Amino acid sequence: MFFTFPEDARWNAEIQAIEFGVGIGEYEGVVRVPRDVFRRFVDGAVTPDKCIEAYHLHRTRFEMIAERKLRHRQLTDDGNIAITGRDLRGGLNATASRREANSSAVVL
Repeated sequence: MFFTFPEDARWNAEIQAIEFGVGIGEYEGVVRVPRDVFRRFVDGAVTPDKCIEAYHLHRTRFEMIAERKLRHRQLTDDGNIAITGRDLRGGLNATASRREANSSAVVL
C-alpha cells in the first residue's frame, strides 16, 4: 500500500500546530506537529511562518514518522496522528542504528 501526503500543510492557530494530511487505502487523517517540536529546527522565535518553513525543509522526515506511527497504529483518540519531540529523537536513533549496522557489515 502507498501512503499519500497531499500538499496541504497549514498552521492551526487554535492548537498552535502544523497540520498536514495523510492517506493510505481508505484511511485519510491529519498529522499534527505542535509548535514546540519545531524549536530544534528554528533559531529565535518559533513563529507560525518559521514552523511552516521548517516543515517544508524537513517534510520527508515528518512523513516517515507519520508512516511509522500509522503502521504501528499509534493514533490519537480522534483517529489522527500526533508527532512529538520524542518521535523525532526516536527517528534519529533508528537512523543512527541502521547506519552503524551498515557500516560494520563486512563486504566480500
